[in-house]
Amino acid sequence: MAWKTLDDAALAGKTVLARVDINVPMEDGRVTDATRIEKIRPTVDDIIARGGRVVLLAHFDRPKGKVVPEMSLGHISGAVASVLGRNVVFASDCIGAAAEEAIAKAGPNDVVLLENTRFHAGEEKNDPALAAEMAKLGDVYVNDAFSAAHRAHASTEGLARLLPALAGRLMEAELRALDAALGNPVRPVVAVVGGAKVSTKLDLLGNLVSKVDHLVIGGGMANTFLVAQGIEVGKSLAERDMAPTALEILEKAKASGCQIHLPSDVVVAREFKAGAANETVAATACPADAMILDAGPQTVQALTKVFEASKTLIWNGPLGAFEIVPFNAATNAAAQAAARLTREGKLVSVAGGGDTVAALNQAGAASDFTFISTAGGAFLEWMEGKELPGVKALLG
Repeated sequence: MAWKTLDDAALAGKTVLARVDINVPMEDGRVTDATRIEKIRPTVDDIIARGGRVVLLAHFDRPKGKVVPEMSLGHISGAVASVLGRNVVFASDCIGAAAEEAIAKAGPNDVVLLENTRFHAGEEKNDPALAAEMAKLGDVYVNDAFSAAHRAHASTEGLARLLPALAGRLMEAELRALDAALGNPVRPVVAVVGGAKVSTKLDLLGNLVSKVDHLVIGGGMANTFLVAQGIEVGKSLAERDMAPTALEILEKAKASGCQIHLPSDVVVAREFKAGAANETVAATACPADAMILDAGPQTVQALTKVFEASKTLIWNGPLGAFEIVPFNAATNAAAQAAARLTREGKLVSVAGGGDTVAALNQAGAASDFTFISTAGGAFLEWMEGKELPGVKALLG
């Protein structure tokens, strides 16, 4: 990829506008998970070490173009200062005199935090006038918010067109990982796609069957594919009206030389609750009064062999109802197998999506994956083969 990084520009004496994602969860006025703030520290530290002045642009929640006091970034400025270990100068606007004064006031090792970009209606409309006002504040633009890269907003796309644009360290890591997974992967490549509904991941499945060597389908989605092949799934979640589409995906995979893997055995129960009485049966033998809630041990064994024969793994979505015990067993076991192969240097493993991150953390496997994306929507759109405006803008 031809995007530039912090290594490609002289930053000494420059004011650097860094678009970051610090849209952190809060409860009772307190940040409950500072991970997103922690993730931007390498970029902040690097800019300052290179003699640049850091000015953070970010959104917080969804104020829809209006000033909503409870959605002010001022509420998290203390947490930002604490996590970054630096004095934070907060500005009550992201453009104009308030922003200019905060930047002028900040010392060389301070961080300037501008107010919520989404307080301006022009942010989500990618208004050129708003982007131009932002551009007046700095000399260089750095995008370190891959999670917002699928949005063509003033601070993610418009601004990148007006100043020399670089990828921050988090963005750089994300792009390198994604390029290694689908852009220029070491083959064979296996993708695991789980989740409830085929209808929400049509673009994803359609793109992957032409890009990967093996496609593992899990969760409720797998039930729809079983139904499409004439297999009864009892009371399981399945989109029966999507059966023709599932067959089309199977045909497309066959034509592309992509092998699709569905469960060979499944764990079924009569109740959807933790600890429900359950049994393992062949995928073709789900009782009429039961529902499939997880893949079975034979399926996990087969998947492990696919992982062992592969060089690159992309993972999005669980294999079963991982939120409740014991229907997290397949996801946990498969994730642990992938983690082991990654530790052994035999597999490059990239995963992303909200449920995915939660499932891999629950399995104790996340820390061993090559890269875990917390980007959510941007990660999915990348997997779908869609162009991300915030990334394209970095390419000039």
